[in-house]
Amino acid sequence: MTQIGLIGCGMWGRNLARNLASLGVLAAVADRNEERATAFATEFNTDATTVDDLITTASLDGIVIATAAPTHCDLAVRALSAGRHVYIEKPLALTLSDAQQIGAAATRAGRQVMVGHLIRYHDAFRELQSLVASGAIGRVRHVTANRLAMGRIRATESVLFDLCPHDLSLILALMGDQPLDVSCHGASHVTPGIVDTLSTFLAFPGGRSASLNSSWISPYKEHRLVVSGSQGALVFDDTMPWDAKLTLYRDSISADGDNFAIDRAAPETIPVAESEPLKQEMQAFTACCASGKPAPTDIEEALGVQRVLDQMQSILMDHGMIARADISPHAERA
Repeated sequence: MTQIGLIGCGMWGRNLARNLASLGVLAAVADRNEERATAFATEFNTDATTVDDLITTASLDGIVIATAAPTHCDLAVRALSAGRHVYIEKPLALTLSDAQQIGAAATRAGRQVMVGHLIRYHDAFRELQSLVASGAIGRVRHVTANRLAMGRIRATESVLFDLCPHDLSLILALMGDQPLDVSCHGASHVTPGIVDTLSTFLAFPGGRSASLNSSWISPYKEHRLVVSGSQGALVFDDTMPWDAKLTLYRDSISADGDNFAIDRAAPETIPVAESEPLKQEMQAFTACCASGKPAPTDIEEALGVQRVLDQMQSILMDHGMIARADISPHAERA
């Protein structure tokens, strides 16, 4: 039986622990807060230990890391060096350098790294991806990803690292390429230096494109992915009930002299069976630990996402910080 340990007994760690326990693979939990680890151990009928002891426990096949993003690199490198397969909750890291260190450690150890790009394991996205691959909407032209909510504002990472990894993972999977060009603007309205709303545009080979809108300060929740093609579009709306999450549009645009004719068709709902993406993600990591084979969101996929995050971070214009700096059109004359 595969044995997996969990480091990080916070809010998301509880969700991971619940699913690992339901699969019968949760062997131990650890947290820098010993009381929290003990409470988790009681709740999920497993053992509590220290982080150091969990990493070196020889009976473990894999370790799930659900701690604050700045700790990911150190914990992952230590776990890999100890011979464990590693799952890291997104983001993989806060810098490309740290991400590459994790990748190098995985290569040295001959172990797999899987990153928590959860929506890749969502059955609605899997069906969307299959439909795109089958040519259901023709050639992909543009992908729009909106991930908005009145969200849980973080102190250690911006919306760029909290929300964008999910949608970048989806976009890169659909495009099969890294972007040729990236533009990125945001603002830190709540906490200086922590961007809470962000707009990004990506240009891909072949004239294809994508845009992301991400925010913690939206008054409404929107988790929507729109894939527009030459022969229609697919919309994955994760806020809808399961029987309405995925919709196919067969609208078409054709030349009509100097103008264009638009033919609209009734949208078609694509049925998707209800499932729990996080459980399917943990099943994928369990299989990864058992077989030693990479998961869909392996280290190579994660590094592809991290490269785009790094580009976004390097060119990000934080308009909220500019406003607080009280820059005016007359500032240079003073």
